[in-house]
Amino acid sequence: MAINKLNALLGCLIAVILGGCNHVNDYGAELPYDARRLGFLAPNYMEVWIETANVLDVKGRIFVRAMSGVAAIQTPPNLRGNPRGWSKRPGDGAGKHVWTADVPRLIYVRWQSLAEPQTYEAFIEIPESIQRSMHEGGRTYCDTSRVWIDDYRKNLVMGLAPGGVVKTWLMGVCIDPIEVSRVQGRIVEKGPYDGLSEGHYYRPPNKESQAYIDKFGIPYGSW
Repeated sequence: MAINKLNALLGCLIAVILGGCNHVNDYGAELPYDARRLGFLAPNYMEVWIETANVLDVKGRIFVRAMSGVAAIQTPPNLRGNPRGWSKRPGDGAGKHVWTADVPRLIYVRWQSLAEPQTYEAFIEIPESIQRSMHEGGRTYCDTSRVWIDDYRKNLVMGLAPGGVVKTWLMGVCIDPIEVSRVQGRIVEKGPYDGLSEGHYYRPPNKESQAYIDKFGIPYGSW
């Protein structure tokens, strides 16, 4: 119950920061799809637990805890993976669809970097150029499956890295991604769960992740 109340307050905080929730969708046109997807991923071995991701759309509506849980990650055996940098075409990440929402104007995410461990929060503003791109798309040929599909840039994918770095892309299934932003988050001084867990994190890193960190450390500055 306390966490639900906290998420509601965070949603209100977003509205206050932006000066209220009276913004009107400037584009007028209905979106050609029913839901947008939020996806989250982390560099190899650098595990993440997402406490909440709240969305403010261009109509001023707030979607509290649109996503929570683990971010997608790879932990190749024998420490063969490379956590440095980001792929030119990141995957969709672990995520959820946000139904009935218009294109997003602002996303708030609070997460636990289990590799450090540390808790961060960040605001990701979605520029108008990216909002317009979420209306674009249409009939698209997929090279991998060799089929034509109706595809749009409706997937926002966020990479969460140690040090509080957030990299965001907009993409479709068969449309090349667009880089949205790179944001430096800030440490949540109260700790995990905004101080409600007495300093306890979701869990320690798994065996492979911890083994990589013990041997090679965390490659800060590579994201």
